[in-house]
Amino acid sequence: MEIMGEIVSLVKTQSSGEDIREAIAKALDLIDFKSKNNISSVVIKPNLCYYWNASTGYTTDPRLVSAIIDWVRDTHGVDTDIKIVEADATAMKTKHAFLMLGYEKLAASKKVVLLNLSDDNITEKKVKIGKREIEFKIPSSLLDTDLFVSAPKLKIMRNVKITCALKNTFGCISSPRKIVYHPFLEEAIVGINKILRPDLTIVDGLVALGHHPVKLNMIMASTDPFSVDWTASRIMGYNPSRIKFMKIAMAENIGNPEGITTRGENIEEFQRIFPKEPVLSLNHHWNLLTRLFKLYAKATKDVIHPSLEGI
Repeated sequence: MEIMGEIVSLVKTQSSGEDIREAIAKALDLIDFKSKNNISSVVIKPNLCYYWNASTGYTTDPRLVSAIIDWVRDTHGVDTDIKIVEADATAMKTKHAFLMLGYEKLAASKKVVLLNLSDDNITEKKVKIGKREIEFKIPSSLLDTDLFVSAPKLKIMRNVKITCALKNTFGCISSPRKIVYHPFLEEAIVGINKILRPDLTIVDGLVALGHHPVKLNMIMASTDPFSVDWTASRIMGYNPSRIKFMKIAMAENIGNPEGITTRGENIEEFQRIFPKEPVLSLNHHWNLLTRLFKLYAKATKDVIHPSLEGI
């Protein structure tokens, strides 16, 4: 059966916790979201790609995750088991990211669990994308939960143009050495999204990252990660039909632009604000980051591939 695109909500907000909570509630109302009954376990997957805090535009703001936790408890009760999850990466240890980016403090204040998906029980799954068979190590917690909420960032990425909902699911792979997927990264992004499908995606567009970080003051929400990325691509100035992993997703029937609609704010307002990335500037930016990562590797004895992990 061919799937169709879904509603994506675009909501303005400000920086206070109360404003973010209200924006999330409005965003979910706009997409007519109704979660399943008897939700007893929830996992929330932010994007903690490295140790830069949310003001840089690279990582999910803990205030957004805090507001999602409040929404879960308001909707499903205070006894709901909630986990904030992330996996180790080539250039990042989750335990350090949780500490440095404010998630240990958040977990203590909200009385929720932090889980490193690289330490979770693993289920191995294979999927075929085109002619390529790809194997993934899948954390069991993501397969067993009642409600899987993805909380990605809105930002550019050198290798694949944009990173938002579909790429955030790629970050769920338990293997720390995700760099092994980089020779076929677009296929791997689609492959993991064939296995794992968040029930709900709530995008942190408070500070977005293009040519530079910008206060976009936006929350996006949808039940369909592909529809989120299609809309995010448009905001960031890309033609989504020309982004390779989006084309593969359509070919593999995990995404379809037909039927995608936006509700809430006009997308043009955010398109105007988003700082689009000139190609020459993008290359210079990443060359600088590569040098910084090499300095990090030398100081910490960590191993960083020249192409990096992919932020």
